[in-house]
Amino acid sequence: MTAAIFASKRAARLAASALAAFALSGAAFTLWQMPAAAAGDAVAVPPPSLDEKPGHAGSETAVFAGGCFWGVQGVFQHVRGVESAVSGYAGGARADAEYETVSTGTTGHAESVEITYDPAKITYGKLLQVYFSVAHNPTELNYQGPDRGTQYRSTIFAANDTQKKIAQAYIAQLGKDRVFAAPIVTTLEEGRTFYPAESYHQNFLERNPTYPYIVYNDLPKIEALKRMFPDLYSEKPVLVMAQAKG
Repeated sequence: MTAAIFASKRAARLAASALAAFALSGAAFTLWQMPAAAAGDAVAVPPPSLDEKPGHAGSETAVFAGGCFWGVQGVFQHVRGVESAVSGYAGGARADAEYETVSTGTTGHAESVEITYDPAKITYGKLLQVYFSVAHNPTELNYQGPDRGTQYRSTIFAANDTQKKIAQAYIAQLGKDRVFAAPIVTTLEEGRTFYPAESYHQNFLERNPTYPYIVYNDLPKIEALKRMFPDLYSEKPVLVMAQAKG
């Protein structure tokens, strides 16, 4: 599927919303200037009480799901210490790791982002803090904003016991402190393989900054990251240079 066909299908899903009307009228500039509240306010959350210590030089990976992967990827591409952020699918079988199939909501996959990071520069817990505060809303069950279905669920795919323990403790901490107005619905899944998404999904936010969906739902997340985590924010994103899938 070409990027043009995909974009038209994505726009069709939003036809029932006011966003579609803005898109049809060519009001992308107006959308660009909408405040973050239009896509849901970011929430200031405390750092995790349990975290890994800064590690040795090298690379580790984390996989998070929290709605459409365009915005999640875009956020983490601007985080210092992140070496790459790749959009893809996790939670289901290899044979089903394809956009049209995942979009049926029947595969077990979630739109996810695999983050490769330097543990000497940023910890797993700090990545979780960004994930819970600006990357998505962890209180929305099987949806994010206009997107509905289990493929948009809030899920942490733990790579090992350490990640699992840190994530479990953090969810419990945020729940106990009642940081959010509603209960956190983020789940933990283990033993799941990550599959990169099609190339037209990679760097989508950076390549399409005036696309109405991005303007309304995702650019406010980048601004929130810059405002709330100035020490972590990197003006220059780490882009995906090549993908295995076409």
